[in-house]
Amino acid sequence: MELLNNGSKSVWDIGVRLFHWSLVIVFIIAYLSGGDVSDIHIYTGYIILVLVIFRIIWGFIGTQHARFKDFIYPPCEITNHAKGLFRGKVKTYRGHNPLGGLMVLALLFTLIITIVSGLKVYAEEGYGPLSKSNTGYFISFANASNPDANNDEDSDEEEWWEEVHEFFSNLMIVLIAFHILGVIVSSKIENENLIKAMITGYKKTPEQHK
Repeated sequence: MELLNNGSKSVWDIGVRLFHWSLVIVFIIAYLSGGDVSDIHIYTGYIILVLVIFRIIWGFIGTQHARFKDFIYPPCEITNHAKGLFRGKVKTYRGHNPLGGLMVLALLFTLIITIVSGLKVYAEEGYGPLSKSNTGYFISFANASNPDANNDEDSDEEEWWEEVHEFFSNLMIVLIAFHILGVIVSSKIENENLIKAMITGYKKTPEQHK
């Protein structure tokens, strides 16, 4: 583990950091372009799918603090950490703290449901890898640019998947808001700039927090 002159240690590898900030940018674009069916929304959806697949794989074969086993904690430790936040005193963790780890899992789970439901909506229109019609196209410019190209009314199943997709997309926004709040609170209590840490990859050693 690389150590800086000020004693900070490398925690977040380049894979984790690129995933994090790429997802931030691409999800914002996908969410803002989701009002109408568009090529941008479809493309960003596929990019998010690739990012999530990478993160899941990296969660098993990545560096120490990128792995799921490093930040999956028992319920009692998660509860104790939450209580510590209210008291203004928490245990310092090298990687994700218990609530941070729980948030990572919640965000990934919500993203997966959002992606699958989006693919199902696209499949009901006859396109994408989940389509039964097997058109051979993952992305159709004609379909995205002209949603009325198919004159058939939306099926009940398509409408249901659209509602699921919209619900979990909005749930992501709620989770992101809590994530940002948690980062701000934890940064204050732990005396650690967690946003900067996710940019540089370095965090203070436990001794520096004392």
